Amino acid sequence: MESALTARDRVGVQDFVLLENHTSEAAFIENLRKRFKENLIYTYIGSVLVSVNPYKDLEIYTKNHMERYRGINFYEVSPHIYAVSDNSYRSMRTERKDQCILISGESGAGKTEASKKILQYYAVTCPASDQVETVKDRLLQSNPVLEAFGNAKTLRNDNSSRFGKYMDIQFDFKGAPVGGHILNYLLEKSRVVHQNHGERNFHIFYQLIEGGEEDLLRRLGLERNPQQYQYLVKVGRSRVSLYAGRGNCGVLASTVFCLCVCVSQGNCPKVSSINDRSDWKVVRKALSVIGFSEDEVEELLNIIASVLHLGNIQYGGEDSGNAYITTDTQIKYLARLKSPLNLEQASSARDALSKAVYGRTFTWLVNKINVSLAYKNASVIGLLDIYGFEVFQHNSFEQFCINYCNEKLQQLFIELTLKSEQDEYEAEGITWEPVQYFNNKIICDLVEEKFKGIISILDEECLRPGDASDITFLEKLENTVGGHAHLTTHKLTDGKTRKVMGREEFRLLHYAGEVNYNVNGFLDKNNDLLFRNLKEVMCMSDNKILTQCFDRAELKDSRRPETAATQFKTSLAKLMEILMSKEPSYVRCIKPNDAKQAGRFDEVLIRHQVKYLGLMENLRVRRAGFAYRRHYETFLQRYKSLCPETWPSWQGKLADGVSTLVKHLGYKPEEYKLGRSKIFIRFPKTLFATEDALETRKHSLGERESHVSHAVVVQAWWKGILACRRARRRREAANTIRRFIKGFIYRHNERCPENEYFLDYVRYSFLMKLRRNLPKTVLDKSWPTPPTALIEASERLRKLYMQNMVWGYCKKINPEWKHQLEQKMVASEIFKNKKDNYPQSVPKLFVGTRLNGEEINPKVLQSLGSEKMKYAVPVTKYDRKGYKARPRQLLLTSNSAVIVEEAKLKQRIDYAALKGISVSSLSDGVFVLHVPTEDKKQKGDVVLQSDHIIETLTKVAICADKVNSININQGSITFTMGQGREGIIDFTSGSELLVAKAKNGHLSVTAPRLNSR
Repeated sequence: MESALTARDRVGVQDFVLLENHTSEAAFIENLRKRFKENLIYTYIGSVLVSVNPYKDLEIYTKNHMERYRGINFYEVSPHIYAVSDNSYRSMRTERKDQCILISGESGAGKTEASKKILQYYAVTCPASDQVETVKDRLLQSNPVLEAFGNAKTLRNDNSSRFGKYMDIQFDFKGAPVGGHILNYLLEKSRVVHQNHGERNFHIFYQLIEGGEEDLLRRLGLERNPQQYQYLVKVGRSRVSLYAGRGNCGVLASTVFCLCVCVSQGNCPKVSSINDRSDWKVVRKALSVIGFSEDEVEELLNIIASVLHLGNIQYGGEDSGNAYITTDTQIKYLARLKSPLNLEQASSARDALSKAVYGRTFTWLVNKINVSLAYKNASVIGLLDIYGFEVFQHNSFEQFCINYCNEKLQQLFIELTLKSEQDEYEAEGITWEPVQYFNNKIICDLVEEKFKGIISILDEECLRPGDASDITFLEKLENTVGGHAHLTTHKLTDGKTRKVMGREEFRLLHYAGEVNYNVNGFLDKNNDLLFRNLKEVMCMSDNKILTQCFDRAELKDSRRPETAATQFKTSLAKLMEILMSKEPSYVRCIKPNDAKQAGRFDEVLIRHQVKYLGLMENLRVRRAGFAYRRHYETFLQRYKSLCPETWPSWQGKLADGVSTLVKHLGYKPEEYKLGRSKIFIRFPKTLFATEDALETRKHSLGERESHVSHAVVVQAWWKGILACRRARRRREAANTIRRFIKGFIYRHNERCPENEYFLDYVRYSFLMKLRRNLPKTVLDKSWPTPPTALIEASERLRKLYMQNMVWGYCKKINPEWKHQLEQKMVASEIFKNKKDNYPQSVPKLFVGTRLNGEEINPKVLQSLGSEKMKYAVPVTKYDRKGYKARPRQLLLTSNSAVIVEEAKLKQRIDYAALKGISVSSLSDGVFVLHVPTEDKKQKGDVVLQSDHIIETLTKVAICADKVNSININQGSITFTMGQGREGIIDFTSGSELLVAKAKNGHLSVTAPRLNSR
């Protein structure tokens, strides 16, 4: 896109966002005019494509053009429908998110052609196979079929789509088109029975008459003359007629009464720009490609012929008002039959049947195409080709629905545009500035709100009993929503406005402007009812298509069918859900003149369309922040020659390169922002100044081209060497991968040339993994799981490593810590899994003594003499009589355990005389030192309590060498009290520690349980 910025004086800007005066509608239209005169029919508004119908063939849709846009960044080439198509396709492939392209514009603006170009682009550029080619053909051939049955000549367009179409193109994981699905909206069924002067019925009627074979026309009872069919030509004031019986083509069941009147029609069977005979051949071929059988085509054409026959059946009226047959045909013998309907009712019945048959057949046709394109679980690009905002001299129910649809699309468009802008700013870390815009939700609510909206009021009038009419609907509208700011009527408005409004009109102030709607026909078109007996007849038809269109279950349903407006409202809500679930792109189509002349630019008409398409509002939203944004790489690549520091190449970070470049160019802080991956430039003039500087720079660079040519030769030679090196590395990598895969296949075999590389790699990988995950401590037992071939080696390595770790650990232990560990080992041997409070003692270090020299009486130390004291701890001694608790000190020397009371040595127990030690399995600190009964010096066993029971008994066991003499008892301990008497200590679990004499004379010890074993 940047390549054309310097030619902006001649061809304008390629993106309206770069307009300096972006708020001026005149500047907007002038830019369109410049480009249109140069056959540049495409222009952007940001990511929105504006397309002006050239009314001539341009050589910009060739296969070469398709390849030019294939896989290229959206802004790197000039605006084109192919750029939008490719951008949506690449987004679907890379982001794995469904896309949709919304095409809008008024009749004749080129919407249908735009959707064709998009389909053709995907058909040519996407991956292909035999199956894919079939689907491509069906997708492309669906267009002429839908155009034949859904398009017609209007005053503004010779090939106007008279229905809204949404098509999903489905792609598989390779990006190939594999299916599709079509939704149709609001077919203009009234065209079947009435066209304005200068317009035509749907194309298929004229194609059948002009192109159909003689034999086919004879079977259908048709003549090769459109003037013979009153639905196709204008006739004078006609008689009213009644038709009963079988139709010429066998579609209608016997004894059915169809009541008809002749009305004025378009009287335009021939159009210079349309070749009906040629188009007929295209349609017949397309039906075959899509998958229609010959029988289905025959029955489909039977229905089309039947509609023409319905329009030709006449009847007359008696004085009583009843109708009778006047047509001199094969049903002449039924002429005496009379109809209970008057002439006006007969007209409604005839028209209702014709419209219902054609409308339902069209829906069946779309469903049949969908069946031929069906595919599940695919990525999707949707194409919405739908009527644009319509304002005519006379606007009726159809324009009301169409403009309501455009209000909803405008609401969605603004919301998604703002969301897209906000998401981009947030992704780049740029502060988002709220944008003021007209929120047309108030208009949408006025139309669709439950109970109070225009559609609800219209439905209520259609359903209520009594004499409901278009005028009563208008009156109810005035009473219910007459005070709304966006609605007025002839009765409610001021005198000035009444002069341009009819008494049967109401005016809506849409987002695009004011539109007057004439209520005549609103109720009839909204009801769209068909007499029940006619439905019954259709269900009895021999035509298989008709029996599918008119389901018998419909006759059993007693509920009144939904009105046309409600059906459209519901389908529109579903369409909004579909579009909201996809990433949108937009194509806005503009018609340059009403005469369909190439090169003619009607400014008044275009200003009207710019307004109704909301293009200025879209431009204002897009320009609310920064006019231009590009990725750092793109910006730096284009403008790097303007800065000595970035030319000829920048080696650092892209963001730093862009920052250096813009500082050199003198950008002011308010003119730009740097995001995470893009530069944002606020004003177009800043970009244009940069472009002008680039043009000047190009001339100076051109003078150096002769010197550069030699450098290019050297560069080419060096690039060739680098390419060879890269190719060699790729070959080596490919060979390595092949050897690895082959080795994996033979991995369970004995070592052989096929698997030796793989096995060596497995060994190497295991050893590297082992190196990274070796145990860090001797207590860490983790070890990586070895492959099958290395189990034995892994086990040997583990043992060697653990032995080495233990040896190294032991070397680092100092004497103090070694002594501590030895004591802990003794404690573990004695108490582990036996004493309840042992786990709590494990992390606590054993101390050398619990009493320092000051706490032990000097007389005691003197009494000990040369005996070295190894450990001292305060204890509680329980008397043999009454178990009274008394504070004592337990001193351990090298030869004996001494119990001290202040300055007295109360009892000395030689280690040699110590028979054993008893302790409970609970968490208490009570223990018994057992002494021999025959020893006169001893008064009996000693009952003590220590707060450091594990440490104390470990010290005693080590000093006395009685490790195996410590008994851990459960329940009770029996001890000798002296003089042949025995005492018992009972141990029980409780909530807290309690030591007391029990009633049975035993010493009762209650201790809380700390650990469950």
